[in-house]
Amino acid sequence: MAKGILYRALLVLVLTVGAIIYLVPSAVGTLPEWWTSLLLPSRKIHLGLDLRGGAHLLMSVDMEKALEKALDQNADEFRRVLREDKVAGVEVVRTEKVLRLRTTNPEAKRGAEKVLSEQFPHLTTNKAPTPAEGEIALVVSDKEITRLHDYALDQSLETIRNRVDQFGVSEPLVQRQGNQGILVQVPGIQDTARLKELIGKLAVLEFRLVAEGEKSGETVTLQGQEREPLSGKMQRVPYTLEKKVLMTGDVVADARLRPSSDLEGPYVELVLNDRGARRFEQITGDNVGRRMAIILDNTVYSAPTIRERIGGGRASITGNFDIKEARDLAIVLRAGALPAPVTIVEERTVGPSLGQDSIRQGVLSFVLGGTFVIVFMLIYYKMAGLLADAAVILNMVLLMAALAAFEATLTLPGIAGMVLTIGMAVDANVLITERMREEMRLGKSVRAVVESGYERALPAILDSNITTFLSGLILFQFGSGPVKGFAVALCIGIVTTVFTAVFCTRLVYDYLLSRRSLTTLSV
Repeated sequence: MAKGILYRALLVLVLTVGAIIYLVPSAVGTLPEWWTSLLLPSRKIHLGLDLRGGAHLLMSVDMEKALEKALDQNADEFRRVLREDKVAGVEVVRTEKVLRLRTTNPEAKRGAEKVLSEQFPHLTTNKAPTPAEGEIALVVSDKEITRLHDYALDQSLETIRNRVDQFGVSEPLVQRQGNQGILVQVPGIQDTARLKELIGKLAVLEFRLVAEGEKSGETVTLQGQEREPLSGKMQRVPYTLEKKVLMTGDVVADARLRPSSDLEGPYVELVLNDRGARRFEQITGDNVGRRMAIILDNTVYSAPTIRERIGGGRASITGNFDIKEARDLAIVLRAGALPAPVTIVEERTVGPSLGQDSIRQGVLSFVLGGTFVIVFMLIYYKMAGLLADAAVILNMVLLMAALAAFEATLTLPGIAGMVLTIGMAVDANVLITERMREEMRLGKSVRAVVESGYERALPAILDSNITTFLSGLILFQFGSGPVKGFAVALCIGIVTTVFTAVFCTRLVYDYLLSRRSLTTLSV
């Protein structure tokens, strides 16, 4: 056997064995211990929402709230800069989408305008309606609005993706949908109420002191929960807190669920970053004997009394949690806060029975279509058809193994892409076989027929498959989840089609010709 044929045969053998190894995890329920101990592949082909069932949520980010939040942050930053520059007598307030600077002191107004031009170029003067005397009305520039829009959507997308990933499900789909929508598809989950609560929680964490006496300054009243000593029932109670926020959730490095003890239920332990640890130690040291409230989304969860300076960068959130609520709270704190509220505009739940019906119908169409094609090729092209059938079967094995290796999600449109791949594979073999028939009519030798058949069919095979592959790339780039599933299966199938139809079948003919055992062609 020639070395070239031997090397090509070894390549096909290695790829085939490797494909079978990658398909084993998807074919068996539980892998044996020796399989994983040998570090063999354990990735499975994941089923999409339409095959496995699950939750489908289309969410919209409230861009108006994101803009208002950005203005509030600019107002706080503006006040800080004015204090540092010793510019007194300037009131900074926000009314809807306008930031207003009010002062009766001309010198303070000039100082505010200087700070505005040097450090806040993204805020522009609003002249309609005409501002009051001594007032500067500011709005966010169009360029900054576009940046805030993109930031709010990207940050919401990343935060929701982190929360869903930590929810403990496999192969969730979280992607942008339109200008301000986020599509969430979670296969295999039916508890949509818990999923919605987990995703939609803003998770704005704040630390404030409980107001005590007249020295507290500006205060704010928020609702919280406390347990009645006699009945043990929870009741909503108001908390009067200092308006100043001592720390926010941006200093949280990690949030961990801690189990219940004899005295209290499950709670969430916060691990602060270095900056947060130093700040927390300073706050607790300066306020020994006072109560500090831990607030999440404007609800007071706990307000313990500070007994001593607390170092080490750890704090805890206690409350009337069960284990599931405490775990979800830890997830949203660990994943970060949403930059703006999100609302659910579309909700669907796909039951597992519908998924099983889709699997059964998809597999049935795949088997029936493949069977008819294989039988037709065998009858019409005889031995050449048998070789083409073997190439199609190897093509499917390689395709499924590639899906498993890439941990791709198989959807119903993906099955349709695989059925189309069978057609593309058969088309390539038909082109080759028909070219051989034409060469045989010219009276050429068997070797010349094989060589001419492949050489003349190759340009047409490459043209059709490359154009289809490019179409698949476009579908993957701009399509949604189901369309992407179709595109992935189609693109991988085209690569395996060209390999099996051109490389593998030619290898068989070359081997038989080298052995001089191929004297006639059955086409």
